[in-house]
Amino acid sequence: MYLASETRYDQMKYNRCGASGLLLPAVSLGLWHNFGSNASFDHMTDICHTAFDHGITHFDLANNYGPVPGAAEENFGRILKNSLGVYRDELLISTKAGYEMWPGPYGNWGSKKYLVASLDQSLHRMGLDYVDIFYHHRPDPNTPLEETARALDGIVRSGKALYVGVSNYNKEQTIAIARLFHEMGTPFIINQRKYSMLVRDIEKDGLKDYAAKNGIGIITFCPLAQGLLTDRYLNGIPENSRIRTDGRFLKEEAVTEETLNKVRALNRLAGERGQTMAQMALAWILRDGDITSVLIGASRSSQVLDNIGMIGNTQFSQEERQAIEQILA
Repeated sequence: MYLASETRYDQMKYNRCGASGLLLPAVSLGLWHNFGSNASFDHMTDICHTAFDHGITHFDLANNYGPVPGAAEENFGRILKNSLGVYRDELLISTKAGYEMWPGPYGNWGSKKYLVASLDQSLHRMGLDYVDIFYHHRPDPNTPLEETARALDGIVRSGKALYVGVSNYNKEQTIAIARLFHEMGTPFIINQRKYSMLVRDIEKDGLKDYAAKNGIGIITFCPLAQGLLTDRYLNGIPENSRIRTDGRFLKEEAVTEETLNKVRALNRLAGERGQTMAQMALAWILRDGDITSVLIGASRSSQVLDNIGMIGNTQFSQEERQAIEQILA
């Protein structure tokens, strides 16, 4: 196995996560779609090695990532054991709990019982003593928020996580749990939300501005809208596309002619910037410094290389910003 020298870090930009001392790479690798029990282990290993060789130090998982649930953590644990584990102190590893993981009343949502048990299972699957960030994966409408917050605080104090985060919390939910964390002195540093040119909820609910003003990092998932913001669908839906072969996330009805016309116009603008469509879509998310990191998914290492190619060009002129807004209107 070949791993690059320390020059790998020269290929990546690192951003401070909120008001913490932690730096995240501008591009992080999410092990959601392509690290399950039905994927090639050799391909998984190649993707992770390529990411790390090019400065991606952050690997993002969750207890239920697969398929089957737990498989992504198990496979990443094998990769750590076989190779990457010797670089543990250079790696930032995160996982989450909040969605259904095992049957019965204690395998879902946000109780202390579930969160503590789930993290113990995640650590076992990955062969780790601790994770760097542990997230509550989604708000729980029935468990008292203070219980969830105290569980996360206790997990940090136990040494099983260094920092805590939340995922899929809107602005008001983030404000509420941030107050509890502040009272407890918990190192709450980040919220993980969906965000792309086509999905801008964190702008609409005010979370993006609130987080930037209050020392909370934001890491975004689905930045390419499940592949829509690439050149993959410019001429329609390929037969070997994820829509045809999987269909769990990107649905055929989402690929409307109106959307494709917007993507085609964006693709032309990306070409004028000297970028691929995917590179421009990722760069746009980082355009104003409010977003800490962009989570990418990859089914092959070449996608990782294409995505990080945007690092050198994340600035947009006022004319480009206006043109993008007109296209997306």
